[in-house]
Amino acid sequence: MRVYWSARAKARLRRIAEHIREQRPMAVEPTITRIVERSWRLQELPRIGRAVPEYAQPDLREVLERPYRIIYRVGAERIDVITVMHYRELLPDDLDSL
Repeated sequence: MRVYWSARAKARLRRIAEHIREQRPMAVEPTITRIVERSWRLQELPRIGRAVPEYAQPDLREVLERPYRIIYRVGAERIDVITVMHYRELLPDDLDSL
């Protein structure tokens, strides 16, 4: 199974990188690399993440790469990263707003 990042998830990752760059420029590359590598590991064990407690959907899961949550959907033939966000951010009520 392959991992695909949605356009929205890629945009969120870029915003995270920009924010980190403002605070700690030397931490940008290692942090972004850790997040991306963590998502790639889902190819081998797609259901390793827990169900997202805010939504009652068994195919929607998350793994943590502290302090970030990588939220993804497990399909029959692929894994889609929906978003990546800081664990302190609140998830929207509407799943389509992720």
